[in-house]
Amino acid sequence: MNRLAGVTSPYLLQHADNPVDWWPWGPEAFEEAKRRDVPVLLSVGYSACHWCHVMAHESFEDDDTAAYLNAHFVPVKVDREERPDVDAVYMEAVQAATGHGGWPMTVFLTPDAEPFYFGTYFPPEPRHGSPSFQQVLEGVTAAWTDRRDEVAEVAGRIVADLAGRSLVHGGDGVPGEFEVAQALLGLTREYDEQHGGFGGAPKFPPAMVVEFLLRHYARTGAEGALQMAADTCTAMARGGIYDQLGGGFARYSVDREWIVPHFEKMLYDNALLCRVYAHLWRTTGSDEARRIALETADFMVRELRTAEGGFASALDADSEDAEGKHVEGAFYVWTPAQLREVLGGDDAAFAAAYFGVTEDGTFEEGASVLRPAGDAGPVDAARVAGVRARLLAARDERPHPGRDDKVVAAWNGLAIAALAETGAYFDRPDLVERATEAADLLVRVHLGEVARLTRTSKDGRAGDNAGVLEDYGDVAEGFLALAAVTGEGAWLEFAGFLLDIVLEQFTGEGGQLYDTAHDAEQLIRRPQDPTDSATPSGWTAAAGALLSYAAYTGSEAHRTAAEGALGVVKALGPRVPRFVGWGLAVAEALLDGPREVAVAGPVGGELHRTALLGRAPGAVVAAGEGPGAGAEFPLLVDRPLVGGEPTAYVCRHFVCDAPTTDAGELAAKLGG
Repeated sequence: MNRLAGVTSPYLLQHADNPVDWWPWGPEAFEEAKRRDVPVLLSVGYSACHWCHVMAHESFEDDDTAAYLNAHFVPVKVDREERPDVDAVYMEAVQAATGHGGWPMTVFLTPDAEPFYFGTYFPPEPRHGSPSFQQVLEGVTAAWTDRRDEVAEVAGRIVADLAGRSLVHGGDGVPGEFEVAQALLGLTREYDEQHGGFGGAPKFPPAMVVEFLLRHYARTGAEGALQMAADTCTAMARGGIYDQLGGGFARYSVDREWIVPHFEKMLYDNALLCRVYAHLWRTTGSDEARRIALETADFMVRELRTAEGGFASALDADSEDAEGKHVEGAFYVWTPAQLREVLGGDDAAFAAAYFGVTEDGTFEEGASVLRPAGDAGPVDAARVAGVRARLLAARDERPHPGRDDKVVAAWNGLAIAALAETGAYFDRPDLVERATEAADLLVRVHLGEVARLTRTSKDGRAGDNAGVLEDYGDVAEGFLALAAVTGEGAWLEFAGFLLDIVLEQFTGEGGQLYDTAHDAEQLIRRPQDPTDSATPSGWTAAAGALLSYAAYTGSEAHRTAAEGALGVVKALGPRVPRFVGWGLAVAEALLDGPREVAVAGPVGGELHRTALLGRAPGAVVAAGEGPGAGAEFPLLVDRPLVGGEPTAYVCRHFVCDAPTTDAGELAAKLGG
């Protein structure tokens, strides 16, 4: 066992038995590098990363490679999910130097943590113009030994370049109709009309862009925005990226047609997409959207929920095949012979035609990813359901992919919002209960006694790493959604506590936000990224939560902070709309008000449910009755019943329309 034994990260624990003498990130590793006068090898990855496993098996488990590494470097292993700040800083350097990035990320550092040579995956033998890992190690060692001045010059230049990068944000003003219209036009240009989604291969699920499109349609009635959103969701739901047996989405599709996924399943994708499909149903009433939302919610609860009530971060892409080899996708793919073994001849032929399983296969070695074939024609729904159930039961007997049991605060915040709303929309109180239990875990373990968020936990034990901006923004978002659904004002209070820390610890001049707190560990550059990638950036997540909290409470400080943060969306929205989708969704809420809905009446009653189903972008909902309701939600202060009946008030900036006791009238006010 090396120095990774005893850490909380499942990814680091995967490397605890390596012959490489790994160190976790920390000052001790860099002090050791100074003492030995050797460079640091920084290797960054995550537990569900297929190529991380490949490089580990090829190089980090090889005794000769490990011996050379140990003799000439201090090797440091980082879980990017535990330390997104470390990952972000060095990934920026990798992308600036090479034009691309990815994981595993391999960076060579001076003992002062300054990078001077970069890469991602290195093969064990020279391949496709790429040097072998051993050649890289030997080349870096030679440079360090014989050309130290050159190494120092390169490192200094890179650090100076990173430090000199100033973030351009919108300056004065917030995104308005012009910027939103330009963003929509940009998305239209990049839209794949044939297959849905945006751009080419690989194609990622654009959850946050779809949220923007749905909100834009709700506010403006733009049919083109709704069409792009609905068609993209349909294409994903009927593609191989969606698990047709067990529910839930894979990380991305390797092709533009959504056929073959990269099979890892991440909590954040499924939380975001569960919410998207629920919102699509709220907009269109689509039965398919309802089914996908519920199946994805059930997948998260069944496969990712931990014993402590939180949600694990990921399922691996790899698992054992029939021969005991660890290969990508083995758990999910099927051959015609495997179908016949489970279903018999007739049903196997039916399943092969329905799910597009062919002798040639759509994946590797004649296997196929299940997806409804477009030319299957009318089908017997009961027969499909029976086949699906039998295949799922048979698949459950296969070796399962590994699960990363680490609970990430931000991603649990996304799951809380998704499960709370999905449970409320579809009368599934069990899903609301699961959301509440996850929120309880975050308060109990991740806040604990220190009153600051911890990034991760495992087995009910808080990790050592401080929460970053996305943790505060996404957890606050989850708590606000839970407050709207349950009518429990404690969640509004917890959200406010987190957002006050955002104001105090993460906010700079001119409304800009930082990914790490003012008192966090100082890296070679303070990370600051407003673009949405796989998840909402901390910047846009915080902006959205700040705006909603201001709508609930009337706090000018929180609204001003939200508007200041949205300046970056004014700058980036028209230029790179695909990469600021959540920021654009928040901008839609700002343009709409957002509306504040106070329901003086029972939680779960007709008016409350109608309010939750309203499509007004970013509308906040407070429900409760009795003299204590105003103490829970400021929105409910001085909002009496009318004629003794439950009553709804729809307001903007705390200026309200005439109250109504009629659910139909309330729905009309909220675009329902």
